Amino acid sequence: MMKPQGCGSTFDPVLNHHEAKPDQELVAWLTLLHTPRLGCKTLNKLLDQFHTATGILEHAKELSNEHLRAAFSAPNYKAIESDLIWLAAESDHHIIHLTDPDYPNLLKSIPNPPLVLFVAGDPSYLSLPQLGIVGSRNPTASGLEAAHNFASELSQHGLTINSGLALGIDAAAHSGALHANAKTIAVIGSGLDRLYPARHARLAGRIRKQGAIISEFPPGTPPLAANFPRRNRIISGMSVGVLVIEAAKRSGSLITARLAAEQGREVFAMPGSIHNPLVRGCHRLIRNGACLIESTHDIVSELASLLGTFAEPLEANNHQPSSVVQQEPDEPLLAYIDHDPVAIDTLISRSGLTTERVSAMLSSLEIQGSIVALPGGRYCRS
Repeated sequence: MMKPQGCGSTFDPVLNHHEAKPDQELVAWLTLLHTPRLGCKTLNKLLDQFHTATGILEHAKELSNEHLRAAFSAPNYKAIESDLIWLAAESDHHIIHLTDPDYPNLLKSIPNPPLVLFVAGDPSYLSLPQLGIVGSRNPTASGLEAAHNFASELSQHGLTINSGLALGIDAAAHSGALHANAKTIAVIGSGLDRLYPARHARLAGRIRKQGAIISEFPPGTPPLAANFPRRNRIISGMSVGVLVIEAAKRSGSLITARLAAEQGREVFAMPGSIHNPLVRGCHRLIRNGACLIESTHDIVSELASLLGTFAEPLEANNHQPSSVVQQEPDEPLLAYIDHDPVAIDTLISRSGLTTERVSAMLSSLEIQGSIVALPGGRYCRS
């Protein structure tokens, strides 16, 4: 039920003046979507009884719930009209509902699946084997590199990368998949016409052409804080597993990881330095049973038995993703730099070299990619 077909007269008041009337079942699902206080538990009971959204509304007068009887008798025609105008605006706009063939089965299996998904892109990609990659919005340079490289390499093993289009790790994961000429899916916490963050408009355009952007929130919905935990359950719900890269103790990424565990998905976490506050959430996940990962092989080997479809890499589409581990040059200063941030004064003291010599070596090592410059004049190995 992608684009409007014909429909019966039951919902004619919605769009009598449109040339192509929308599918009756689609309009019925949009009616349910815009019905206040209609919970998933109640909806499931109604579907068990009446089988379709259209059936629910046609038997509205028989319901014992007075609130639902009143709500169904006076649908929010304005909101439904807005959704259908958005649907007709672009050829790659789609609205899929819970009983639509394109609705992903994994997502359907979670306790509270979205009634409707708004899609910009190709909805068939939603049913591909997916791995969610989430993490800090303010990551280190090494965290960004890891997210990009893991997404790129895992894409070559047949996994579609999904994430939340947020700043930091999310954007790096999407970019890594795109760099590998692979599909990627962005799940956002606002209407698809209210892209957030706005600075990712160009990235979103690439994702839309090479994958899909989806939301359960209808057009016009702003990016409210309460929307993002709901968004997170979709990221985990569509995935066979979730990888967390650089998450602090109170990171929203931990919500995604918790939801993934509750949904029976695999949870992977990348460890880091004990001095890095951005990985304390990852370490807590590992203590609580998440799979510690150091390479893409750790993820592939864990999931291969579950899916059995991507034990061997696919063709790299003329692209070879860069390795996370890089060859280190033979520089004496490198012996005094590890993965914990270290200040220039400490390096001068440790090495016994002059300030000028240390500065020159640091510049050389940074250009070669062996170290990363951090705020406050500190450095660590990449």
